[in-house]
Order: sequence, then C-alpha cells, then structure tokens
Amino acid sequence: MPHDIVVGVDGSPAGIAAAHWAAREAERRGAGLTVVHAWYRHARPAPYVPMDSNEHDWAEQLLREAVRSVRAAHPGLRITARLVCDATVATLLAASADADLLVLGSLGLGALGGFVTGSVSQRVVGRSARPVVLVRAGRTTADEHLPATDGIAPEEIPETPYRQVVLGLRTDRPGDEVIEFAFDAARRRDTGLRVVHAFRTPPRSAPAPSVPLVSPAPEGPAAPSPQPPAQALADEERTLTAVLRPWLEKYPTVRVTETVTEQRAAAALVRAGQDAGLLVVGRHTTDHRLGVHTGPVTHAALHHVGCPVAVVPHD
Repeated sequence: MPHDIVVGVDGSPAGIAAAHWAAREAERRGAGLTVVHAWYRHARPAPYVPMDSNEHDWAEQLLREAVRSVRAAHPGLRITARLVCDATVATLLAASADADLLVLGSLGLGALGGFVTGSVSQRVVGRSARPVVLVRAGRTTADEHLPATDGIAPEEIPETPYRQVVLGLRTDRPGDEVIEFAFDAARRRDTGLRVVHAFRTPPRSAPAPSVPLVSPAPEGPAAPSPQPPAQALADEERTLTAVLRPWLEKYPTVRVTETVTEQRAAAALVRAGQDAGLLVVGRHTTDHRLGVHTGPVTHAALHHVGCPVAVVPHD
C-alpha cells in the first residue's frame, strides 16, 4: 500500500500550487494526501494575524482553506489535515518521516526566473530522509503537459502528453534511489526520461621545454595524460549506458534519451530543465558532517529552474 504524500502549506500562493501538485501526484500514485501547517505561539501576536483573530484560529483557517481548495479540484482524493504547534522544519520532517514524498512551495521567482528558496525549504531539503519536491508559485496542470493545439487547455484533453522528466546523473556515485525515482516518475506520466550527464576533462599540461633547465629528477610512475576530447566523451557515454542498463530492463516502457556533455553540470541541468515537467537531482547524505548541505548542482537547480525540482537523498 502506498504511503501518503505530505505537503506543507503556509498560506502563500506557492503553498497552494504545491498542494495541488501534490494532489495530482497522489492521484497518480493511488495514495492519500496529508496537508500540514505548522504554527508557533509567539509572546506577542504575529503581525500577519488579523486583529479580530488569534494565532491558533488564524492557522486553523489557513489550513482549512488550503484543504478546501484541493478538495474542490480533487473530490475523490483522500485528504488528511494536520495542524501542529511546533517549529516548521521539525514539523515537516516528522510529518514526512513515513511518507513517500514531501512537497513544498517556493517563495517566488527571482531575477533569473527560478526558485528563491527560503530558510525553511533549504533546511528541509538538506535534512530530509525522504525525497522533497519544490514547486513554484503559479505552477498549474497545464505546465506539466506539452502545449495543446488550437488553444485548448491540457486539462480539457487528458490525452495531452506530459512534458519529459529530466534526471541529472553522476556516473561515479549515481544513487539507485535517484535513478528509480526518475524512472518511476516517467512511467507514471507515460512520458520520456532524459538523462543528463555532464563531465569535465582535466586541462592539458603545458609541453615540456626542449632543453631541461635543471637536472632531471629520478624517474617514477608517469602521470596519466589527459584523454583526447572525443575519447573522453565516448568513455563517458559508455559508462552512462552501463549505469542505466539494469534500469532500462526494469522499466522497459520508459523511453530514455541519454545526453552526455562536457560542461559544468549546473549549467547543463538548468538548460535541460527549461522545457521539463520535472527535474530530478540527487543529494548525497554523506557529503557533510555539520550543517545543511545540498551541493552546488542541486543548489543551482533549485534557484534557476522553473519546473518542479525533486531532490532525492542517497548515500
């Protein structure tokens, strides 16, 4: 039996967009949806609470309106509402401990057209043991699908194909959880999966002078010389194909496109995510000892990609 999907709402447009995205994902998985709102009792009433209300009643109303909005659009979905008086990050992490997925909204769009993640979402992404999806404000059903013809909205034509899922993958530490999440997402949407692997070759060393300036040092093991660009690209392509082979056998209906490019991984993923319906990236849980850490590539994806971004933790 699938576990619920958990979504955190805070009354913002991004939170509502995240709730509706989470509801659609729950329907795709045959799961229920748990809508969570955390509030905290301040010594003085928070400035956002109306004068004729108190913090608890205001939080209760906020949660009730979010659930009402989702129920109106998804009448057959099993929805559970949870109002918790505690710190937001702790509440979200605890609520999603046994969930398949945690969904959060972004705070909005920055100058570069991507996520502006706040301290809450950054800390949750960096600490969650479950996959976390960030959804930006204004994201709708239509954005998940390819453009429909003749001005007809995708929700009016259920057969309108989904946009492809994009997976950013390292071949040295691929992470089975990340790969499976991406393949499963593409399968549920009956869409293609584009796997993007970016690499950098070490710079070529300068040629040695024809006449040695000092006495030659004793000979030792020779350092490996950089590979020619074409050979390095071919090697990376073979490695990626080998990593994906068992997953292609496990998910034979998923149409996979492999893209190997020599450039910065962050730039490659931001470009690939421009027309995607979902971007999937990994987060190594063993890369840091203290504090919250998402890695530079994941950080770039969260800040500069407009489609929903799934961050999947793995060893």
